[in-house]
Amino acid sequence: MSRRWKPGRSRRWLPGLLLVSPSILAIGLFVYGLIFWNTRVAVSGRHDEVTPYGFDKGKNFVDLWDDPSWPPAVRHALLFTLVFVGGALLLGAFLAFLMEKGVKAEAGFRAVYLFPMAISFIASGVVWRWLMNPAPPERAVGLNQLFGKAGLDALANDWWQNPRWGMAAMALPAIWQMSGYVMALYLAGFRSVPEELREAARVDGASEWKVYRYVVFPQLRPVTLSALIILGHISLKVFDLIMAIAGKQIITYVPAIATYVEVFDSHDPANGATIATYLLLAVALLVIPYLVWSVRAERR
Repeated sequence: MSRRWKPGRSRRWLPGLLLVSPSILAIGLFVYGLIFWNTRVAVSGRHDEVTPYGFDKGKNFVDLWDDPSWPPAVRHALLFTLVFVGGALLLGAFLAFLMEKGVKAEAGFRAVYLFPMAISFIASGVVWRWLMNPAPPERAVGLNQLFGKAGLDALANDWWQNPRWGMAAMALPAIWQMSGYVMALYLAGFRSVPEELREAARVDGASEWKVYRYVVFPQLRPVTLSALIILGHISLKVFDLIMAIAGKQIITYVPAIATYVEVFDSHDPANGATIATYLLLAVALLVIPYLVWSVRAERR
């Protein structure tokens, strides 16, 4: 006997399906559809605007490493990621710790530290380009001028124009902008730890440092992992901040800048799509393990 359709059943799932269907269609088209199209271009031989797409069997992914500007771009991105993620995590955790210990006007401090997140990377880059003016103190503005007037000429440096550590200086504006967000994450994590656990550790004779080391901080691993994923994917795709401060200079070349240059300056869609695919894979290496861990944690 065939099962007869009952109108009452559709009332359970049809309204919800209709509600989310625009989002499903938009995500399918503008996220996964564009990922598919980008991959198609990356494996094609379209190195100009008139050549047919064809198929090059992934040759672009190998030939890209022969480009003398590509390995430095990867190194710059890794250095920026290391300094930015580490600095934002440490500064955010430290600010959250101070807030958690109790300060006057806490709401005001929280707002001040969170304000930079509301500013775009373009605006931050314009301001920090002035602050990190690489000129010597006698004719500089920004931080070098401040160091000169304070008698700290030894601290003046060439900031993002340093050939070895320029990308580490480039991470300073990003740390300033995102550390408040990390502080908010850690502050919520601190206050989610039950006070009973802390009191039990203190009753057992644990010092305040040991309470945080063995009781509080282990409870913050999910917060740390979430912040790590968010900051990591931001750093790998950083574009607007670097363009606002340094522009398309080889000394601050990163994969996102390389994608722009290949597509819009060199008019090479295949190479630009190849770099974008590498960025997608790098972000996936961060996000997919986190999603797997989250699913397993929910099941447990």
